[in-house]
Amino acid sequence: MFDQLNRRDFLRKAALGGSGLILLSNSRSVYSAQANEKLNIAGIGVGGRGAADMGGVASENIVALCDVDQVQAAATFARFPQAKQYQDFRKMFDEMHSQIDAVVIGTPDHTHAAAGMMAMKLGKHCYCEKPLTCTVYEARQMAEIAKEKQLVTQMGTQIHAENNYRRVVELVQTGAIGSVKEVHVWLGANFNGPPTPQNMSQPDAPTDRPPIPETLDYDLWLGPAPYRPYSPKYVPFQWRYWWNFANGQLGDFFCHYCDLVFWALNLRHPLTVEAQGPVHPESAAQWTIARQEYAARGTMPPVTLNWYNGGPYPTLVKEKNIPQWGSAVLFVGSKGMLISDYGQHKLLPEDSFVGFQRPEPFIPNSIGHHKEWIEACKTGGPTTCNFDYSGALTEAALLCNVALRTGKKLNWDAKNLKAVGCPEADAFIRRPYREGWTL
Repeated sequence: MFDQLNRRDFLRKAALGGSGLILLSNSRSVYSAQANEKLNIAGIGVGGRGAADMGGVASENIVALCDVDQVQAAATFARFPQAKQYQDFRKMFDEMHSQIDAVVIGTPDHTHAAAGMMAMKLGKHCYCEKPLTCTVYEARQMAEIAKEKQLVTQMGTQIHAENNYRRVVELVQTGAIGSVKEVHVWLGANFNGPPTPQNMSQPDAPTDRPPIPETLDYDLWLGPAPYRPYSPKYVPFQWRYWWNFANGQLGDFFCHYCDLVFWALNLRHPLTVEAQGPVHPESAAQWTIARQEYAARGTMPPVTLNWYNGGPYPTLVKEKNIPQWGSAVLFVGSKGMLISDYGQHKLLPEDSFVGFQRPEPFIPNSIGHHKEWIEACKTGGPTTCNFDYSGALTEAALLCNVALRTGKKLNWDAKNLKAVGCPEADAFIRRPYREGWTL
């Protein structure tokens, strides 16, 4: 067995791909020692979604597990008894950084960047749940440090690895529906009844002051976020619906559904962003309609991306007899339309595509979202949701809420992370960290 220094040097050299390795047509190495070498992985935030992510990397050496809530993490701790346990990831890195190759981050959104930046500054490959960060500024920083350190990264948009998305991208990019200038993305629609707002019965900050569970380090759970007194309406599950910790339903699902749009249409940074919905200083919007304009990309024309969750949904669904799927992506092209959700898609109108010959698949099927990242950490190969791609996707998602909270249409200067002529947006693009925390 390699000692730690030689082992890490081996993985680094293998990643460079210049050591005479023979590569198969699917880019996987036949160099058996490299293929059999396991990564030393640490998990940060290993209850809930984080537990599933740790299951996705269970083939490797799980050397450390960190979670502020001992009850939520209990099942994962029991599954990997050999891993050293921590509550504070800063202490974990202080003690074990030389023994860790890569990290998996499954914490609530507000601590993604704090954990991810520390890991990557130490040279650790990083897998992080979506959205990549809680603010636009953090997303850009995560992408830049990953590029600077030449690290292998992956955001947890697991649907990206499924075959359905690949077949949709192939149809769009081969012109099956012509030029696409308009896309509609909706979440949780009820087209035959009242809107279905996010799960927030009371939008005001909780005023109850129950005791903090002994098994939870609440100060560590807060991390860099502005202080709020403990409430079970925040921890462990409802943090998603408060600005202090996340970005509501839009932050939860934009990166899943609009991933398909970004991939198929080669999108990156919007030119303008506008949004409407109820605005509250504490709780995320119960419904949101957002509109983003993107410039032409090569032969692809400018495109408008429309997002809907919890409120009024696109009227063209009923007007054009489009399937009323609860959540979907609808590409509107010059020669037809294409609707997709996670697992199925249809060309529309169906009568126009009778006898249609699909293009030969040209996007290889995935070996698995987590496995793709693991293999890339060992070989230096690509990942499909690296932080350069998923960072831009996250920025676009979070900008919808910046527009909503300012109440203005944003003219977006992506290079400088500025909403031109809207200085009030700065407070939502980047926020200060709580004392004792840094990015």
